[in-house]
Amino acid sequence: MLKNIPKIISPDLLKVLCEMGHGDEIVIADGNFPSAANANILIRADGISACDMLEAVLKLFPLDQYDSNNFVLMEKCDGDTADTSIWNEYAQILKKFEPNAEISFEERFAYYERAKKAYAIIATGEEKQYANIILKKGCIISK
Repeated sequence: MLKNIPKIISPDLLKVLCEMGHGDEIVIADGNFPSAANANILIRADGISACDMLEAVLKLFPLDQYDSNNFVLMEKCDGDTADTSIWNEYAQILKKFEPNAEISFEERFAYYERAKKAYAIIATGEEKQYANIILKKGCIISK
């Protein structure tokens, strides 16, 4: 057992987060995302919400302070009326851990291409649409 590691961070996910270096990306994917088809490394997190996973990961994971596209969501498709209120929850979680970070957006097919290049994809059980997040890892800055 380890102290201060969120319980929803599995040993496999902890290993992946430790292996990642500055500039590597990880996707927190909703249940609709084609995770298995696109993952270099797939971490299953069935039954876990994207918000809970985001909070757990950001406790351990610094965002890239040199790239403003370090927290990326998928843009809604034109005419889509899907509820994206989860984005407000993401904004609150982001500000809690990375007060200076901003949310950026990427077009759907460009987002898929970027996700294919990610170090890993965490497949959550999130049921809301457009609930996918790409996080770009930063550096731990010594004080």
